[in-house]
Amino acid sequence: MAVPKRKMSRSNTRSRRSQWKAVAVSTQPCPQCRSPKLPHAACTVCGTYNGRQVIEV
Repeated sequence: MAVPKRKMSRSNTRSRRSQWKAVAVSTQPCPQCRSPKLPHAACTVCGTYNGRQVIEV
């Protein structure tokens, strides 16, 4: 198991922890209905993916 050789100072610890950020989910407009959808996923409004109907809505 890895064990640190020296104690990490408060400023170094806080600087490292400051990089943990929440990232907003990126969305793309659906090519069929123009509603926002997740990339590489079927549209939840019209049910299409890659130009085909894959989900009955």
